[in-house]
Amino acid sequence: MTSSTPFQVLGTMGLFLTGALVMRGAGCTINDLWDRNLDPHVERTKFRPIARRAVSPRKAVVFTGVQLLAGLGILLQFPTLCLWYGIPSLLLVTTYPLAKRITYYPQAVLGLTFSWGAMMGFPALGIDLLSNHSALESAAALYSSCVAWTVLYDMIYAHMDIKDDLAAGIKSIALRHEHNTKTVLSALAVVQVALLAAAGVSAGAGPVFFVGSCGSAVLSLGIMIWKVQLKNVQSCWWWFKNGCLLTGGGITLGMFFDYIARATGLDGKNTRSPQVMTDVTSESNGELN
Repeated sequence: MTSSTPFQVLGTMGLFLTGALVMRGAGCTINDLWDRNLDPHVERTKFRPIARRAVSPRKAVVFTGVQLLAGLGILLQFPTLCLWYGIPSLLLVTTYPLAKRITYYPQAVLGLTFSWGAMMGFPALGIDLLSNHSALESAAALYSSCVAWTVLYDMIYAHMDIKDDLAAGIKSIALRHEHNTKTVLSALAVVQVALLAAAGVSAGAGPVFFVGSCGSAVLSLGIMIWKVQLKNVQSCWWWFKNGCLLTGGGITLGMFFDYIARATGLDGKNTRSPQVMTDVTSESNGELN
């Protein structure tokens, strides 16, 4: 899909990581502004700066502006094509907090927001998704896989606040499926891994990807769903914090070693410029609610 060198890929990943951190921060500030009258009623969020009035909404808006400008500065380091792919994500960032007021599935909106890097990675390496059918298929599958993953781990996260959310009138997928959560988590895990594998097929990934990325995802997700105690706040927090890192780390390493294997010909085929799927795990880890 791309003839980018390993150094170009590493540089792009570094920019993505920095951009993800900046825009995650902006999303958290926007979320806290929206929720400033709800957070005081939830034990976990009542001490957030805006909720406890340590920071005024006006100052928070100014800070958000600075964060967004920093994000724009990073975005401008990418090819111009990325600008047109990046702008739509702002709509998702600003509307996620509204979703928890009108639907029991705000985690789906969060997934659409956090996973946008899957769409951005291809144009960042000079691939126009609108003119490359196989790249579009791979990006769409990877994006959808990350959406399912985000919904999965944020459903566990939402169980920490389930009682306070019910009292405050905040909607979440955990409330909607409180009594069949592990069934839903298992279904999401199947969807995530299936779509991840589909992305690999579209991108022409080798066996290292399917064993490393897909195999490790099956293992880590299965253990997490089996072990997490949904009525235990500490257990939910531990698996939310560490589970996404374990799964994301496995997927990333699988992609990395598949890239190396194909770039060096260790996969048993002729050495060639490997097709690249973007690493969006840094975009899909975070706390925004």
